[in-house]
Amino acid sequence: MYSFERNLEKYAEVAVNVGVNLKEGQGVLLRANTESLDIARLIVKKAYEAGAKHVQVLLSDDQMSLLRYQYGSKQVFNEFPNWIKVGHEAMVEEDYTLINVIAPNPELLKEINPELVAQDSKTASIAMERFMKATVTGELKWNIIAVPSKAWAKAVFPEKTEEDGINALWEQIFNIARINTENPVDAWKKHDEMLKFYSKYLNEKRFVKFNYKAPGTDLEVFMADEHVWIGGSTNDINGNPFMPNVPTEEIFSMPSKLKVNGTLKSTKPLNVRGQLIDGFGFTFKDGKVVDFYAEKGEKVLQSLLDTDEGARYLGEIALVPDDSPISNSGLIFSNTLFDENASCHFALGRAYAYNVKGGEHMEKEELAKRGANHSLIHVDFMVGSKNLEIIGETQDGEKITIFKEGNWAI
Repeated sequence: MYSFERNLEKYAEVAVNVGVNLKEGQGVLLRANTESLDIARLIVKKAYEAGAKHVQVLLSDDQMSLLRYQYGSKQVFNEFPNWIKVGHEAMVEEDYTLINVIAPNPELLKEINPELVAQDSKTASIAMERFMKATVTGELKWNIIAVPSKAWAKAVFPEKTEEDGINALWEQIFNIARINTENPVDAWKKHDEMLKFYSKYLNEKRFVKFNYKAPGTDLEVFMADEHVWIGGSTNDINGNPFMPNVPTEEIFSMPSKLKVNGTLKSTKPLNVRGQLIDGFGFTFKDGKVVDFYAEKGEKVLQSLLDTDEGARYLGEIALVPDDSPISNSGLIFSNTLFDENASCHFALGRAYAYNVKGGEHMEKEELAKRGANHSLIHVDFMVGSKNLEIIGETQDGEKITIFKEGNWAI
């Protein structure tokens, strides 16, 4: 058993050396929360030890964020500060990396009008379009990790005291993120090799479509032309690997925007924009969501789908076995970073350009010809369970069971 202090230091090492794979002379933009100061300081230390030319820290605070929504005028949500936009675009040009340390509060904005939150998100997304493009094309190496907040620990462990809940959540994070090992960096390299095994198999088989079967789900999904499956690390435009999500258990690729038909039911709650959606599902026709439902958060889901035209189409298909560390914990984390890596999932909205061969060098129009969706949003939602079966069909018509009872069948 390792001390908490040592584990926290190793977690920072993973963010810097595995997450963004920081190279000497690169910069770092570190986004953190006031509840994550301890690890933020360690990340700054590790980044400079790795040769960072500069580390810029942007701190957020949940209560300040809430006050903005409670007291801000319409102008606050309809305009985006140009200096933030220009600064983020400049960091891409100046060879910076991005590390996000989140301390989630699953329902921070539950009392705020979903339409206001949606407008705010849309305004920011439009302004930050150039920066967002850099994250989906590989121009920018980025990583996201999570640390407990009081609110998040209470959501995951409602029966525990505040202190016990935070300690229990830290234990889960350290286990799931492979920090409780002698050398987490090496552990992540080995895990990356396993994920690459599955992505290699899928890329060699060249499946043209997949059929999903589960309670409430009967979906046919065709794949984009020259799609590429990615698992674990991905490469930036210079061929340098980085690990966007810690943890990650997924193999993901690009569905064809207009070739998705059938019904799809979620299996886990979705936390988005500080609000919760649960018990929801969709009907797709020619790729588009033509009907939907939600037992909780229907207005939030409606506002999400109304973001723009692309918000009603899929941008990502991801495979995650039910027999995986996060799923085996038996916990609902009410946070997409964790819950999406416990379950097969899809994403509404924008596709990742590097999920098409040579896509990182293509413009939006060329990507669209391959079947890529474009949107201001990219929101993952979970559909996996022990009841899920996925059958893939190859170009020559061979049908292969990919997932059976929620796990890999290959």
